[in-house]
Amino acid sequence: MDIKFDPNNVVIKLCMMGINLEDSGNIEDATTMFNKAWHEATDDYERFIAAYHFARQQKSITDKLEWMETSLRCALNINDENVKSAFSTLYLNIAKCYEELCDSNNASRNYELSNSYKGAPSDKGPFYHGTKAELQVGDLLTAGGNSNYKPELKMNHIYFTANANGAGLAAALAKGEGRERVYRIEPTGEFENDPNVTDKKFPGNLTRSYRSQEPLRIIGEETEWTKLTTTERHKWRENLAKNKGEIIN
Repeated sequence: MDIKFDPNNVVIKLCMMGINLEDSGNIEDATTMFNKAWHEATDDYERFIAAYHFARQQKSITDKLEWMETSLRCALNINDENVKSAFSTLYLNIAKCYEELCDSNNASRNYELSNSYKGAPSDKGPFYHGTKAELQVGDLLTAGGNSNYKPELKMNHIYFTANANGAGLAAALAKGEGRERVYRIEPTGEFENDPNVTDKKFPGNLTRSYRSQEPLRIIGEETEWTKLTTTERHKWRENLAKNKGEIIN
C-alpha cells in the first residue's frame, strides 16, 4: 500500500484549518474543526490523522488516551511507510497519558514501544529531488547550497522526499528561471527524517521528507507529478514570506 500525503485531501485541509485556529489561540473552534475532520474521514489514514489532532485537544486525560489509542489503532491498520514514522509519537503520547493516570505498567510498555520505532528511517523510496537546475544521470547533488526559504542560509544537508508531488513543490519554489524539474535520486549515504517537518503539524514524517549530509545521485528524471497552478504558487510564496519560523539546519 502506498498512500501519499495530500494537502488537498478534505480531512487534511480541515486539520490544517484547525491547527491554524489553534495557533491563533482559538482552541474551541480548532476542536470543532478536528471533530468535523473525524466525522468526514472515510478511511483509516484519514481517521488516524483526525483522531490524533482531536486527542490533543481533550481536557480529560482518559478522553485524550481514548482518542490517541483510536489514532494508533487506525494507523496500525495501514501497512504503509508513510504512517510508520508516526508510531513512535503515538506510543509516546499514550505512555504520557498512562503516566498521568498513575498506570506505570502501561506507561513503561508504551515508552518501550515508542523507543523501538525510533532510529534511522527504513524507507526504501523511490526518492525524488525538485529543482530548476538542469542535471544529468550520474550527477551528484551535495549539501552547501542556499536555502530556498531563507536565501542567506547555507544548508548543511541536501533534502529529498519519497513524494514526487512534494519534490514538485520544492521545484516550483526553487530559485532560478529554468523549468521545474523533478529528478529520481538515490542517497549515497545515511539519511534522516527532515526535522523541519517531522512531528511538527502532523505526527511523524507523513510527507516522507528526508535529508542527508552525503551526496544524492541522479538516476533519472520524473515527468509525472501534480504541478501547482499560478494561484497555488503565489499562495505558497506568500505563506513562506510570512513564515518567521526557524529552519533546523
